[in-house]
Amino acid sequence: MPRWAVVAVGRNESKRLARCLEAARRDDGLLVYVDSGSTDGSPSIARGLGVPVVELDPKLPFTAARARNEGLEWALARCPELAFVQFVDADCELAAGWLERAMSELQAEATLGAVGGRLREAAPEASVYNLLVDLEWDTPVGDTGACLGTVMMRVEAFREAGGFDPRLIAGEEPDLCIRLRRQGWKIRRLADEMSTHDARMTRLWQWWQRTVRAGHAYAEGRSRYGDAPERHWRKECRSIWCWTALATAALALAWPSGGWSLLLLAAFPLQILRIARRRKQSGTPARAALLYGVSCMLGKFPQAVGQMRFHLRRARGGTPALIEYQNQRKVSP
Repeated sequence: MPRWAVVAVGRNESKRLARCLEAARRDDGLLVYVDSGSTDGSPSIARGLGVPVVELDPKLPFTAARARNEGLEWALARCPELAFVQFVDADCELAAGWLERAMSELQAEATLGAVGGRLREAAPEASVYNLLVDLEWDTPVGDTGACLGTVMMRVEAFREAGGFDPRLIAGEEPDLCIRLRRQGWKIRRLADEMSTHDARMTRLWQWWQRTVRAGHAYAEGRSRYGDAPERHWRKECRSIWCWTALATAALALAWPSGGWSLLLLAAFPLQILRIARRRKQSGTPARAALLYGVSCMLGKFPQAVGQMRFHLRRARGGTPALIEYQNQRKVSP
């Protein structure tokens, strides 16, 4: 019986799904694809490759968290002795040797609950947005507080922590990792190549939507955990609102102040240079470091939109809609 499974999850990823599944296929493990209401024939592509498919019930809201949970439950129903599960998004391709490397790390340390590696953007040279994603993936090596959506987990740890919260449309990974760490499990980022990610971000609206989603995740994390020592959501939320308020005040007071209030905007390039300098010191090339700093500061505005969207929905008692940036230009309000 296999001791590990790969759970691939996706929604309208027909252009990338076959490569994802082929890279994840092994003779000594289970592989399942979980589809969240695709309209592009993704389930048929997976079945054509001989991969079992779980199609989520459309009566419940679609989330990647829900898809991962149901994929693992499908695998456990067929092999209750599974020890490890590799989650992978359908726009990713696992690197050769990663599964074996991750399992070896988990087997070597009984308190290790999750292992991630280097996730690279497939074409960082294709656009500045792809490059920004690649920089975001380049996180420090060693024990860490959170993982990405593409990660290998110990099944025992996953179930003990309660799995992903299926209600979350963003930020489900750090949410689970808080519960993992509070149960005594470690999370580690290895230097090894884990996967390539194909964002295909070529337009400003994609970057905007992705950053809106990040702001939504910060707001929801803060509402759940406040200033939990594992994550600094409160600090992030405060930063977003302070910088947004500063820019708003500078513009609103421009006329009554005779333009003097616009001097407040000088704080933005100064902060960009500070961020870029720190990033450069960590080994990032100067141009990429500067671009990263610009993105961090300009990203405060879509992040503020994401936070407002979260608070408005919570006040109305509504169900949050997916915030997608790859497959559609318009996102439900």
